[in-house]
Amino acid sequence: MNDLPQQPSAPDPANEFASDSSSIDPRDFRNALGTYATGVTIITAAAPDGKPYGLTCNSFASVSLNPPLVLWSLVVYSSSLTIFQNASHFTVNVLGASQQALATKFAKSSDDKFTGVDWTPGLGGAPVLAESVANFQCRSVNRYYGGDHVIFLGAVEAYTYGAKEPLLFARGTFGRFLADDERKPSP
Repeated sequence: MNDLPQQPSAPDPANEFASDSSSIDPRDFRNALGTYATGVTIITAAAPDGKPYGLTCNSFASVSLNPPLVLWSLVVYSSSLTIFQNASHFTVNVLGASQQALATKFAKSSDDKFTGVDWTPGLGGAPVLAESVANFQCRSVNRYYGGDHVIFLGAVEAYTYGAKEPLLFARGTFGRFLADDERKPSP
């Protein structure tokens, strides 16, 4: 005899989305998700020949403090997917409020994203961008497939951070955090 409540079987969310049988409108769902403000990062890795790759990403999150783990996700049809799947390491570069142009540059498809960008090779050759608010150099631990994205799990092996103001993204636009002492008083 089992006294545990029985849960009705639910459809697998990955299969439900992939089969177009979801009743959720993807565009409206994206708009709803956009109400959640996120930081802006550039995820970087090196190809086997040492060529640097990077892309703007706001799907970065912490997973665990002990062991130190982070994750980020990439759409499955990204032209950089193979680079990140095969890289031993990646770096999460958290952008500052003054780096909006850099975020825009790395959000576009281009073969010369690193032209004019100040960076140094980190662990596994993954570029560490100068002037970022923080960076997390990670060993690739695992990948998980979730709907139309691949979720990358990384073990943080080195990191740095400073006091610069972070760049934020919400509702399809860049912004910044206003501390209570920066807000204008209401009339």
